Amino acid sequence: MRVELRGITKCFGSLRANDNISLSVPPSTIEGVLGENGAGKSTLMKILSGFYSPDSGDILLDGKKVKIDAPADAIRQGIGMLHQDPQDFPPLKVIDDFILGKKGGLLPNRKNAARDFRELSSRFDFSIDPETYVDSLTVGERQQLEILRLLWLGARILILDEPTTGISLPQKEKLFATLKKLASEGMTILFVSHKLEDVEALCSRATVLRQGKLIGSMEPPFDTRVLVEMMFGKEVPQEPKTQLQVGTTVLSVKHIDLDGIRIQIKGVNLQVRAGEVIGLAGMEGSGQTLFLSACAGLSQPVGGSFCLDEEEKEMTGRTYHEFRKKGVAYLPAARLEQALIPGLSLTEHFILSEGMRGFFIDRKKSEELAKSRISLFNIKGKPESTVESLSGGNQQRALLALMRDPLKLILVEHPTRGLDIESTIYIWGKLKERCARGTAIVFISSDLDEILKYSDRVLVFFAGKVTPPLDANTLSVERLGRLIGGKDWDTLGTEAAHA
Repeated sequence: MRVELRGITKCFGSLRANDNISLSVPPSTIEGVLGENGAGKSTLMKILSGFYSPDSGDILLDGKKVKIDAPADAIRQGIGMLHQDPQDFPPLKVIDDFILGKKGGLLPNRKNAARDFRELSSRFDFSIDPETYVDSLTVGERQQLEILRLLWLGARILILDEPTTGISLPQKEKLFATLKKLASEGMTILFVSHKLEDVEALCSRATVLRQGKLIGSMEPPFDTRVLVEMMFGKEVPQEPKTQLQVGTTVLSVKHIDLDGIRIQIKGVNLQVRAGEVIGLAGMEGSGQTLFLSACAGLSQPVGGSFCLDEEEKEMTGRTYHEFRKKGVAYLPAARLEQALIPGLSLTEHFILSEGMRGFFIDRKKSEELAKSRISLFNIKGKPESTVESLSGGNQQRALLALMRDPLKLILVEHPTRGLDIESTIYIWGKLKERCARGTAIVFISSDLDEILKYSDRVLVFFAGKVTPPLDANTLSVERLGRLIGGKDWDTLGTEAAHA
């Protein structure tokens, strides 16, 4: 199915998110849509998928003008969108979430739906139990569920917004193979990404947006340098890896045992020191999130202990509120579900984070604080902007701006998930500023290059096993990938760094 966008314009107040964009994508095409965070990519895709209505412009499918006022209209036209933040219902079982939106009366046939679900899952090599609950899935598994649901609902135009975030390398390779197969069968794929290597490996054309405007398109062979300049209007220099002086112990993990819904972890030992960065690597669901949440008091161990500071203040069994009072902050991957409050403005978020005293809120002082933080963290938004109106990169910047000083330890899930190159460099620059002041960072990432570039030491998780801390400078992407896949664990004794 051919997709045509003609003169699409969308404004949010004074912000021109899409400025007279015209684009034509023929069937059997995988179109890469590139751009910096806030360039208008997601807005344009949300217009095509019915979440927003354009202020002006037309949408044509196979040359016929169509009106799409809601996501239900879009799916009836054969358009489905996989959002960066999963659009699902965590209290439901997987199979019930899968069935949502399907025509067929008040009582859909769950048996037939479960059969279809398993057949689709096998095509993608996804391993999700249809009878488990959505809230027990990882972010990557929730993305997989949404892909399956859209295909089942009959999508012939598939929009994917940062789909490779949070899934393993084998899952990504299988996904790419499936997308290529679907395109060969006449399906139209719009692949929104900030990862140039993914676009170059998968797409038959790349279209670049910048500041709401369509800058241009490029076909293979792709020139990475030119694409970066099109995205940012300049070259983006890669910063060299910096090594900071580490200090005293801020977190001591001793013989920790953890029981999750689907995985158990035994006997983890780790000394986290002031100023250092520790990366947690592994396939989704291998235990990294369980371990990180336990380090913040969000889940409790069944054995072992957590201690803070050199004085080894016992924190085992304490709540996250108590960890926070001791200088520990946790930044989850699901920004809008677990970290920010949709419907509230940036100003209101800063009021809550600062815990302003007094019976009445000083609005003038609050807005001045918001303006100061917005400027300091280069957030593309206004004090009155709601957090859900911000791009993913600006939501992440807002989370950093909301963290209070001083902090001893920052625990981060996927700190640059869905962010472009410039935003990634900026976010890590701000995190490294904290390290220079003595804050330690422990983070999860599915991006192996990010793990190696920013970590001092690395822990690899596989099927409930955890490596000793490994010196990141001695690891390669290939070596790390083999460990994540369960290979070469018998050689770890020679590579482990001193904890």
